[in-house]
Amino acid sequence: MPPIINAQGISKAFGANPLFQNVSFTVTEGDRIGLIGPNGSGKSTLLRILAADETPDDGEIAFRKRLRVSYVEQDSKFPSGATVRSVAENAMERAKVHQTERGTRFAETLGRAGLENLEAEAAALSGGWQKRLAIVEALVQAPDLLLLDEPTNHLDLAGIEWLEALLAEAAFASVIVSHDRYFLENTATDMAELSRVYPDGVLRVRGNYSTFLEKKEEFLHAQSKRQEALENLVHNEIEWLRRGAKARTRKSKARIGKANELIEDLADLNARTRTSSAQIDFSVSDRKTKRLIELEDVTYRIPAPDKQGRTLFDKLNFIVTAGMRVGLVGPNGSGKTTLLRLLRGELSATRGDIRRAEWLRIVYFDQTRELDSNVTLRRALAPEGDSVIYQDRVIHVASWAARFLFTGEQLNQPVERLSGGERARVLIAQLMLQPADVLLLDEPTNDLDIPTLEILEESLLEFRGSLVLVTHDRYMLDRVSTIVLGLHGQGGAESFADYSQWEAWQAERATQAKAPSAPREASAGGSQTKTRLSYLEAREYGSIEERVAAAEEVLQTKRAQLEDPAIASDGPRLVIAHQEMDEAQAKVDALYSRWSELEKKKN
Repeated sequence: MPPIINAQGISKAFGANPLFQNVSFTVTEGDRIGLIGPNGSGKSTLLRILAADETPDDGEIAFRKRLRVSYVEQDSKFPSGATVRSVAENAMERAKVHQTERGTRFAETLGRAGLENLEAEAAALSGGWQKRLAIVEALVQAPDLLLLDEPTNHLDLAGIEWLEALLAEAAFASVIVSHDRYFLENTATDMAELSRVYPDGVLRVRGNYSTFLEKKEEFLHAQSKRQEALENLVHNEIEWLRRGAKARTRKSKARIGKANELIEDLADLNARTRTSSAQIDFSVSDRKTKRLIELEDVTYRIPAPDKQGRTLFDKLNFIVTAGMRVGLVGPNGSGKTTLLRLLRGELSATRGDIRRAEWLRIVYFDQTRELDSNVTLRRALAPEGDSVIYQDRVIHVASWAARFLFTGEQLNQPVERLSGGERARVLIAQLMLQPADVLLLDEPTNDLDIPTLEILEESLLEFRGSLVLVTHDRYMLDRVSTIVLGLHGQGGAESFADYSQWEAWQAERATQAKAPSAPREASAGGSQTKTRLSYLEAREYGSIEERVAAAEEVLQTKRAQLEDPAIASDGPRLVIAHQEMDEAQAKVDALYSRWSELEKKKN
């Protein structure tokens, strides 16, 4: 099947800095290509070239005749006064959609996207609904190819699942820049990574994200073996040259030329395979308090003039304890950011009590990315001089910048010129300087590339304090959180063991909402029948024995640590070991108690 876009040997640079060189990239009918790569590798630029909004510096690109391409940029922008209806109608007008098709296409596309208020002002919608509208604006044009640049950044989890289903059923081809690993796993038929580490500038693999990881590992292993063999060859040739090769003979001249070629090949391979990664490590305080934040019957209602207002959550009871990692989930508008601000003390509850441990140190990552755009990178990283104090060590600002993949030349660059991913790294650098008992993270994954995401995950797993994490990245949510707090969006909240349990609960609620109500069965005496396990409780009961066994293993490990002479003779370590054993024992006790409850309910 001939490609609908065929780009061969294209290159693009900004100033003296090449983004990519001699890259070939094709798109054929039915392709769903996930495009990944390090920040700054040129992914967004490649999309703009495929959309014909930019031209490459070198190479050739051919488009199929009458090809219809729709491009959704990272940030959705709508003109002042535009409504949901006008955005969709104007898009069809621009695409010259026939009048007879417009009504059906309009109704189907907006209906499936869940956009019900057609007269709502587009610019006033939340970030997630603006992103849905931007995708709708692209879809009503009936594209042959849809280009999406980080579409999941502003969507909530329900929105991401909507987009996954839409792409899976679509007849058009798509190229999607994304760092959402579950999204790529669920949607991509092809994966392409744009990176200088590859000889052709890009590695293309047929299959989803996990298939790509396998093939990438095979490629890098083979490249490593080649690099090792090349290093040995170059070493031998250099030794031969040092011994004083007779350059006058034709054979010696040829060998010297070959040795120089080998040295150049090795230098090129070394340059391509030299990678850097951000070094992220949050500072933890030495607090020993177990209960850090307690919410008792907390209600929060959005104030509204002359109205009752909307209740985000009602009578919420929750305790953030030492070492707890909470994943906070819920649809857009359910109050996730509001709850973070309540935990921080920035807002006050409408009713109920929020108690914080004394001298509690809370560090907050704000998804709005508020940085002073007028200051230089140097001042953003080190506001009070040419160095920072990190974990009781003085570090020069240049070394601190290098830790977050910034060069010395960038230090005098204004913050406003940084990319979204670079701004996120600056904010994380600022957070790392503040010792924390609790980290409150509101969408920290936006704009981060996959290698940086993986490092952030490891840092959060190693962080000994507590954290509350809001993220649309389901992979990170699953890896990092030890408990999931789900907000209904209608005033309620529930705790779950993991994200999959939350998903199952949502699915059950949706099924119950669609099913016709039926009268409850009653016993012969007229009383209600015996309580049975719910779907979620049955799932919990099915796995509780394994969870108890795992918790008991942890407890045994903690007990063994107490008996270690090295720990027993070290006062501070002994205190920590006792605390960890107490926490492990409490978890085992709680699991046994819950097992007993479920047994009684089941029988």
